[in-house]
Amino acid sequence: MKYARINRNVTILNIIAFVALVITLLMNFFYAPVEKTMGNVQRIFYFHVGSAWVGALVFFVALIGGVMFLRKPDKKWDTLALASVEIGLVFLSMAIVAGSVWGKPAWNAWWIWSPRLTGVTIAWLAYAAYFMLRGAIEDEERRGRFAAIYVIVSFLTVILTYVSIRVLRDIHPVVFGGTTEAAQGAAEGLQEFSGVDSLKMVVTLNVSVIAFTIFYVTWLVNRIRLQWLSDDVKRLKMRVSAHLQGEA
Repeated sequence: MKYARINRNVTILNIIAFVALVITLLMNFFYAPVEKTMGNVQRIFYFHVGSAWVGALVFFVALIGGVMFLRKPDKKWDTLALASVEIGLVFLSMAIVAGSVWGKPAWNAWWIWSPRLTGVTIAWLAYAAYFMLRGAIEDEERRGRFAAIYVIVSFLTVILTYVSIRVLRDIHPVVFGGTTEAAQGAAEGLQEFSGVDSLKMVVTLNVSVIAFTIFYVTWLVNRIRLQWLSDDVKRLKMRVSAHLQGEA
């Protein structure tokens, strides 16, 4: 019964995510206008922002999973945190690669050790080490407890990465912010638009962010289902092993 319900939900989410991603691609290449300064290469901006947004969102969900596990050591919260970190690393990697492709024509360099990019690197390494921590602890409950504490502390790297561009001088443009920050972003690679072109770019960006968020939710549900199956197989193996030992 449990699998029948989640299988139905997964199928629906898979279809919605596929449609959302197709719409995003079509809007990116056929609806959004060509940026005046950078040309067509600017279109990767929509994927870069979408994946970066989901990367931060996913790690926040992992933070919630960690907090809830410390309050009540339930396997479902550990699974939520584990799945979110796995997915978050993929999205953060996508954001880094897309940002490098975008940064080459904008800054004439694939990578610059600015505060924002340095913060992103630290965040990526911190969450990658999360799996090393889990692999070093055999006891399941103890592993979940230490992993929960680690994922809570690691979220500081996400906060510092977001704040760094607002308190330190950085070549990376500020996409979301006030008038001063918007002007800084325009001066550092984001061409300001007005009228219909501006509206089209904003709509495309919002659709991209929504599509990537739906994609994350779909991926998360699929990953949780996979973990349930893995746990059931492990329990079945233990029962079979105990039965065979009893017969011997």
